[in-house]
Amino acid sequence: MPATLSRRERQILDVLYRCGRATAAEIREALPDPPSYSAVRALLRILEEKKHIRHHEDGPRYVYVPTVSQHRARADAVKHLLTTFFGGSAIDAAAAFVDGSAAKLTPEELDQLQARIERARQRGKEER
Repeated sequence: MPATLSRRERQILDVLYRCGRATAAEIREALPDPPSYSAVRALLRILEEKKHIRHHEDGPRYVYVPTVSQHRARADAVKHLLTTFFGGSAIDAAAAFVDGSAAKLTPEELDQLQARIERARQRGKEER
């Protein structure tokens, strides 16, 4: 699935992931600084063309739902981020966060990150 989404397309997907399903009017209400209703409908058509969402009819309304899980969408976005900005290097991406250039991690977050690294290390040993 292509990871190239506009800011508004990502916002619409975020709404759908939070709600599970929504009409264009409900999506518009949930957006920050919402565009016009017709702009939301146009963005929904684009997202359908990109195969990120689909709709079904509920009386006179279209109800939109994501076509892939949020977990899969996140994985695709991370893969795109790694390829685009870090030359495919997970180490360089992680270093950007840990070094504080992207975010300040709390001691608790660093502990959580260390625990995840340890779990990954254990999985690697088990697979050998």
